[in-house]
Amino acid sequence: MSKYFIHLNQKRCISCKACEVHCKVKNKVPPGAKLGQLVSLGPVEKQGKPSYVSMFLPCFHCENPWCVSACPTGAMTRREDGIVYVERSLCVGCKACVLACPWKVPQWDELNGQVIKCDLCKDRIDQGLDPACVSACTTRALTFVRPNLASRFTRQQFAQKVLLQGKL
Repeated sequence: MSKYFIHLNQKRCISCKACEVHCKVKNKVPPGAKLGQLVSLGPVEKQGKPSYVSMFLPCFHCENPWCVSACPTGAMTRREDGIVYVERSLCVGCKACVLACPWKVPQWDELNGQVIKCDLCKDRIDQGLDPACVSACTTRALTFVRPNLASRFTRQQFAQKVLLQGKL
């Protein structure tokens, strides 16, 4: 897996889809395609109140990505830090990566005749910024977790849960 990941706090998410909108704007994603997708179920009733159950689905940036193995030109590649991305200048539009990905993450950009996919906004990461979807989240439900912070983040989440419940 990538050294990075995006965590969704379901209790904070209001399913506004600002994450999807900002991703589409920042990456100039054509109509019909989504690089990161917020899947929501609801509203459902939870403790007498309307609520949504949500899941954020960007690319998983697999350890051994099938999309990279399937690409005949090397356009689909994986950085040393685990980020899988499309080198647009090498993409010939064969769609082999689209067929290879079991999660259907690579998307076809009909306007440009090439494949696009979530790259965690690698240009922003390289500048020390969060991905567009995370920075746009109105309720701060999305958190971008960087290397060496993942275990600390998990411990903090567990500690907060224990404190709120008052037991181990």
